[in-house]
Amino acid sequence: MQIRLPRPRGRWLAGVAAFAVLGGAGTWTAVADDSAPAVHREDRVQEMPGAKIDTSYFTTGGKDRRPAVLLGHGFGGSKDDVRAQAEKLARDGYAVLTWSARGFGESTGRIGLNDPDVEGKDVSRLMDWLAKRPEVQLDADGDPRVGVTGVSYGGAAALLAAGHDKRVDAIAPQITYWNLADALFPDDVFKKLWAGIFFSTGSMAATGSPDSADAPAPDGAPDGAPDGAPDGGSGGAAGSAGSSTAEDAAGATGAPRAPGPANPGGCGRFEPALCAMYERVAVAGKPDAAARTLLESRSPSAVGDRIKVPALIVQGQSDSLFTLAQSDAMARKISANGAPVSVEWIAGGHDRGDRETDRVEGRISSWFDRYLKQDKGVATGPAFRVSRTGGVDSTDGQALLRGATGDRYTGLHSGARQVALTGRKQTFHNPAGANPPAISAVPGLGGGVSQLSSLGLGLSLDFPGQYARFDSRPLQQSVRITGSPTVRVKVTAENGDAVLFAKVYDVAPDGRRQVLPAQLVAPVRVEGAEQGKEVQLTLPAVDHEVDSGHRLRLVLSATDLGYASPADPGSYTVELLDGAALAVPTAPAVQTQAAGLPWWVWGLPAAGALVAAGLLITARRRVVAPPPDADLAEVPLEITGLTKKYAKSADRYAVRELSFRVEKGQVLGLLGPNGAGKTTTLRMLMGLIRPDDGEIRVFGHAIRPGAPVLSRVGAFVEGAGFLPHLSGRENLELYWRATGRPPGDAHIEEALEIAGLGDALARAVRTYSQGMRQRLAIAQAMLGMPDLLILDEPTNGLDPPQIREMRDVMIRYAAAGRTVIVSSHLLSEVEQSCTHLVVMDRGRLVQAGPVAEITGESDTLLVTTAVELPDPMVEKIAALPGIGSAVRTDDGLLVRLDGATATAMISELVRLDVPLTGVGPHRRLEDAFLTLIGGSA
Repeated sequence: MQIRLPRPRGRWLAGVAAFAVLGGAGTWTAVADDSAPAVHREDRVQEMPGAKIDTSYFTTGGKDRRPAVLLGHGFGGSKDDVRAQAEKLARDGYAVLTWSARGFGESTGRIGLNDPDVEGKDVSRLMDWLAKRPEVQLDADGDPRVGVTGVSYGGAAALLAAGHDKRVDAIAPQITYWNLADALFPDDVFKKLWAGIFFSTGSMAATGSPDSADAPAPDGAPDGAPDGAPDGGSGGAAGSAGSSTAEDAAGATGAPRAPGPANPGGCGRFEPALCAMYERVAVAGKPDAAARTLLESRSPSAVGDRIKVPALIVQGQSDSLFTLAQSDAMARKISANGAPVSVEWIAGGHDRGDRETDRVEGRISSWFDRYLKQDKGVATGPAFRVSRTGGVDSTDGQALLRGATGDRYTGLHSGARQVALTGRKQTFHNPAGANPPAISAVPGLGGGVSQLSSLGLGLSLDFPGQYARFDSRPLQQSVRITGSPTVRVKVTAENGDAVLFAKVYDVAPDGRRQVLPAQLVAPVRVEGAEQGKEVQLTLPAVDHEVDSGHRLRLVLSATDLGYASPADPGSYTVELLDGAALAVPTAPAVQTQAAGLPWWVWGLPAAGALVAAGLLITARRRVVAPPPDADLAEVPLEITGLTKKYAKSADRYAVRELSFRVEKGQVLGLLGPNGAGKTTTLRMLMGLIRPDDGEIRVFGHAIRPGAPVLSRVGAFVEGAGFLPHLSGRENLELYWRATGRPPGDAHIEEALEIAGLGDALARAVRTYSQGMRQRLAIAQAMLGMPDLLILDEPTNGLDPPQIREMRDVMIRYAAAGRTVIVSSHLLSEVEQSCTHLVVMDRGRLVQAGPVAEITGESDTLLVTTAVELPDPMVEKIAALPGIGSAVRTDDGLLVRLDGATATAMISELVRLDVPLTGVGPHRRLEDAFLTLIGGSA
């Protein structure tokens, strides 16, 4: 709940003005993208038994009926958290309804944890409302064509809606639970840390303060966002603006709604039965049958037999709250019901990490396109996909992700490989009060750590005397664990009962460094073990590669920070059964996609394959590539009529009818505002993407992917990737070896001299600053001294002395008869280093020619005035006959003449009572650039 304080009248009026501007930008008009339709939002409060439910409805207008999507939020959040996704879905042709569940956001009522008789019926009533909307497609009277998706709490709502209401046509639950009792009480062990956060968040909902909570967000919200907000979601303030029209005013007052009275004992807005259940279990440290029954009755598993609609199931690997076992159970059940099922294991989860929001939301849109719009031409993706860490980006240190896919969901035990374990019978102790506890997953912290576990990093702790361990021999070859390992052991407990925490470590060859994959453990309750009891241990499901030479280590600990252990001290004895081995699932049907390496690593070796494939295709089609143009054999670059449309657009162009020519010895600056098409042009020039029309010729040869003439081109485009553990010199040598060209042709010493890295060349790249990586990347582009050198923003990350040095490098490089094309936003540097310019705007050529000619043309004049001119006057001047544009700068008004003479312009300014103080030519590139592109600046 936001507290609104009174403000002075002037500020209130300013706020109204600001609201009008913001509202126009996002709520009732089109976004900045010209091709995107305007998204309209209608906010209303819907009266339901015992509560007022705050909703928002998103459409793009029009009379055509379209499918609907119900979009739920995460626990502790509100409808505002999913606004960004709702707008995307609306632009994709859906009518989207979001709502704040009972007890959250501005909605009243008690939190029932998706009680089918309360929250479940709320969702059905929302479908009733959608069925009455004229723009929603109907399958029958009162039956809207509708899909449901959401994260965590909202994901469970999607599953429950499909089980309780036959009108649901498709679902896409994300990082959610199938059986809430199994999630919070795995094997009857109380997951105390997560349960405490869960109920504390519900308590904060009563005061409206989850945004300021120090506890981690249960539903994986990014730091600083409302709890439960998906990555990239809008915050509460942004989501609360912009409801207009009389219908909106009738539906919502805009005033904060007071929460219901808090439950005794501090459980906030929870239903009393849930509050009492949590307090009972928290005090006992162990769940009882009534607690399990209560949570199971509100779980999707209770209606699993009735969920028979297409389901895209997205679950997180960095998730100690709702593990991969939860998604496995829902996938197996829904698939057994005969419905299409696709399963995604993303990198992030409730323990944070990369939630891959844009990619996942795009796949959800495709899923709904296929099963709601019935578009059979839409690819819904693989039946099973796993995100895997493929190294570290050398430029920013972030983990790189790549996908592994299979044509069927393999479950958690596919392709089991037996790994023998060794170790004697071991006795260890549960300390009094279960303190100090072992550490595995820490909610809110584990995501970054668990994702890096595949890189050999981790955070875990077992205290001596509190665990038993059993090691394998060093692996002869690497093993990819994909699923849940299993093993049989014998457990003896002096008090009869034991609570153990099983985990499998990846142990380095030195025997000391060990990593706990995804920071996950499996709690196990063993009862009646006074005389010993055989136990089948099912370890946590993970996707983790164990390198050759490493060992697998099975550890059973008496305590864990995240769970409740018996307070009474006790002794446990564990031994391996004869012949028992760790069964490690490898999922051989799941194949990893190629890693996201720098383009030169995969591009050059693949060039031959591309050329061969191109020859086959052209042979079949009886089409041949254009022959070389002998007249252009000495011309580094000529572009003619180059055109490239935006993806999925028939009339929006990234580059349109672009033509220019570059001669030997020139340093050409490619200029334009953001979105002008510069990088797209460079990527087409490099053969990385194909133009839709037009032609690019380098030294007379037409550019195609893998064209041999590209060996005469060096490029630094959109950053470079390096292997972080190798030195700068080793990275350059490795790159050159990958080209297959003779070592003597590399001119590596000359390139290194240009880089100016000195002694740093012997250090690992991971120790480099951004500026050092930039210089190394440019040296890499110069290897072989290519005849045409392309540099995209080469001075990013460089300090002023390094920028000056880079300027000299480009000039010297071109002085030897070679050609340089540089794209940069530093206009002053372009003016000093470039001999020629090409200015682009909105994909088109604005002007091309020598720098001196462009900056010194007489039709660009600087008009100075006694006072700053108001915007209406500037617009009036720009609209005068013979005036091309008028742009305000710090020095005055830059006016470009387009037919008018300077004298005629001055006469018009005097007529308009402009207080002139001077008129004269202006030669700065920055001002000439602003004049050329006009309002695009």
